[in-house]
This record gives sequence, C-alpha cells and structure tokens, in this order.
Amino acid sequence: MQQETLRAEQRVTQGTRASKRLRREGRVPGVVYGVDIEPLAVHVSNRDLYTVLNTDAGRNAIIEVNIGDTQVLTVAREIQRDPVRGDITHLDFIQVKMDTEIDAEVAIEFVGIPRGVKDDGGVVETLDASVMISALPNAIPQSIEVAIEHLSIHDTLKVSDLPEIDGVEYTADPDHPLLTVVVPAAEEEPVEEVLLDEEGMPIEVESEEDGESESEDEG
Repeated sequence: MQQETLRAEQRVTQGTRASKRLRREGRVPGVVYGVDIEPLAVHVSNRDLYTVLNTDAGRNAIIEVNIGDTQVLTVAREIQRDPVRGDITHLDFIQVKMDTEIDAEVAIEFVGIPRGVKDDGGVVETLDASVMISALPNAIPQSIEVAIEHLSIHDTLKVSDLPEIDGVEYTADPDHPLLTVVVPAAEEEPVEEVLLDEEGMPIEVESEEDGESESEDEG
C-alpha cells in the first residue's frame, strides 16, 4: 500500500481555546501515540491532511508523521468532524508496525445486477457497504469486490459470502447481512375520507355526477 508523508508540529498549548485558534489558522489538532511512544499532542495542515486521506487508500493510508527529527509510521483513526461543515476537527495517529496486523474498515464494491432485479423486478437494499478486517498494514485492500448477479428475490449476501483474500481476515460476524434483494413496496391505495354526523354516522356526499344527473332530470 502507498505510504504518505505528513509534517506535524508539537502543540505547545492545549485545550478548547487553543484548538479553536489552530482551526482558524487552517490547522487540525491531533494526538500521535502507540506502543513505543508516549502520547504526543500535535497539529497538522488541514490541506495536507486532506491530501493524504483522499488517496485510493482512504482512511487506511499508511502515514509517516514527521515531528521535528522524529518519524512515526501511523494510520489515522478516531476522526472527528464538524457536524455542519464536515471539516476534520481532531484525529488520532496510531503507530503501526509493518509486521503487525491492525484492524481496518474496508469498503465493499457490489458488482453486477442481481437476477432478482433483472428478471423479477426486485430492488437492491444495501444494509452495509463496508466490513471490518485484520491484516498487515501493507496488505489492507483498497476495497473488496463481490459479485451479486446470482442473487434472486429474498436472497441475502453476508460477510461469509465475501471472497477470500490472502493475508486478510474478516473480523465481522460471518452472518452479518450486507445486501439483500427485496420485492418493491406496493403503492398504498388512497384512503377515502368519510364524513360523520353528530351521532357518528357516515354522511352520504352527493357527487358532482349525481348532481348533474338530477339537474338534467328536472329539466
């Protein structure tokens, strides 16, 4: 997997006020930590962070964080975002070792059109488009492709149906559903409004056609 480089600076002051000031300056506060290092408060360029997290590897990119003369190989985790703008407001850089497996969430790409959709007019209902795995940092796939052409109405694709990949272990529940083909929901018939009198009895409403008929008869 491609390795990215990100320059970071140590945070001298911490706290909510200091973090807000960093964000106004286009910086993102974070923490670097791992087995071999003490937690270190840092801040990085918002623009540079966007670049390293928007490669094909996405959130599973291997990031070498450079803090002065110190280099730490990491992955980005616990990414917090502004609820309105979506900007990253804080994140953790967790140290990794290339010979030690880590947990990762990988996107699933569903390939093809199910038989139940083409032949029977069914509808695809995606329940989960990602899966948790365990693998060495450089063995984490960018995405996992799975064919769904064979699925008929009421068939469900589960984690256990995903393809085997060398060096990758699925840690999610094998019975966890990912996608299903369902019968399209029937359109509801319009409900006719019924008027009631003071005693709660239905009131017969004269239709326009009935009215026209009576007028013609009177003529």
